[in-house]
Amino acid sequence: MMQYKPQENIIAAIAKYAQPAGSALQEYDPIVKAANGKQFVLLGEATHGTAEFYRARAQITRRLIEEQGFDAVVLEADWPDAYAVNRYVTGKQEGTAQQTLEVFERFPAWMWRNAEFLHFIEWLESYNREFRPPGPRRKQAVGIYGLDLYSLTRSIKAVVDYLERVDPMAAARARSRYSCFDQFIDDPQAYGYAAGLGLTDTCEKQIVAQLVEMQRRSYDYMSLNGLIGEDEYFSAEQNARIVQHAEEYYRSLFSRHANSWNVRDKHMYETLQDISLHLRWVLGREPKIVVWAHNSHLGNAAATAMAVRGEYNIGQLVREVEGRNALAVGFSTCRGTVTAASEWDGVPENKTIMEPFAGSYEELFSYVQEKNFILDLREPNEMVDLLREPRLQRAIGVVYHPDTERASHYYEARLPEQFDFLIHFDTTTAVEPLDGRLHWERAEYEDTFPFGL
Repeated sequence: MMQYKPQENIIAAIAKYAQPAGSALQEYDPIVKAANGKQFVLLGEATHGTAEFYRARAQITRRLIEEQGFDAVVLEADWPDAYAVNRYVTGKQEGTAQQTLEVFERFPAWMWRNAEFLHFIEWLESYNREFRPPGPRRKQAVGIYGLDLYSLTRSIKAVVDYLERVDPMAAARARSRYSCFDQFIDDPQAYGYAAGLGLTDTCEKQIVAQLVEMQRRSYDYMSLNGLIGEDEYFSAEQNARIVQHAEEYYRSLFSRHANSWNVRDKHMYETLQDISLHLRWVLGREPKIVVWAHNSHLGNAAATAMAVRGEYNIGQLVREVEGRNALAVGFSTCRGTVTAASEWDGVPENKTIMEPFAGSYEELFSYVQEKNFILDLREPNEMVDLLREPRLQRAIGVVYHPDTERASHYYEARLPEQFDFLIHFDTTTAVEPLDGRLHWERAEYEDTFPFGL
């Protein structure tokens, strides 16, 4: 609950520099203009279940594609699922957008199986179909790719299925190597527990051998069917990498010597780099990529309490490597509703967001007269100087516990060092899942696994 009103000079400075946001595409002009000449635009979200965040990211991304020729959208999603969406939006897969989104079966399905994302991929499929010029090597369609590594089982299947089509003998070798997982194939967490504690041999050597063999045959595989062959091989190799990194990730969850957050974000950063290299090969130039993920992944971790724990993220790595070649945009909200579960693997619920905590950025923003606004945090001015003081910042992932709000959903950050822009919506609404009623009951607190973000 709000306990005091912050200094008037901070509120006045924010009001002076805040620019309206949210009701028209043109209101995102400052961000679109700042993205000109950038290779990476990182669009965050303060929750995984807020309709306004999805809608704003879609509007900004649409303008980046139409006005500045951005080439790909990369999601905090599993590779096999996102690649099915990629095939739909690039015209390589039949069916409707809603049918395509049925591939998102793993918790939290609503993150991408929702009405806002449905509208975006319908638009992107139409854009690709209408604006790609004809020809055997026509302009590459704008694709969609996934960053995450929770798809160990499905990625194993994807590698074997691909090799069955192009090299049956190699497929047999892949099945043999991946058989190391057999007793854990449907429960990678159990594998991580057993391998992490030394109760079973790890599958690390077999997995690496499989990836190396595919890389040695990459030229042969990519030559099979022109650009399609290149794309399909790239997807298969990424699935093989996911198996490697997912195996390491699940072991790290139960190891005293590894930070599982860093394993995951390092994988996501390396996947982003792999996508960039692949598109550079296809396009013959540096690609321009939009990334959609949580604030905690895309904001500079060095400017938050994550750094104290020895954690880094995609945003920090991109900033350190790309510098001015990247633009990071964060999102925030004060109140409203959010789609989230009460426990890992739980059902989606329409939950009420608690009022912002005293001393938080959200509480500060709640006193600004303009309720939906954009803050440009790049240039030194009185507002940016005043916002550099560390404050609490809200982060709601796929699990939300209002009863432990402070401990579960706030961490300290220095906003101007974390993002280049912030988009704030005072009151927001829960994103609508495509299937099944939202549950309205409130569950009791339980620990989540592996992460809520």
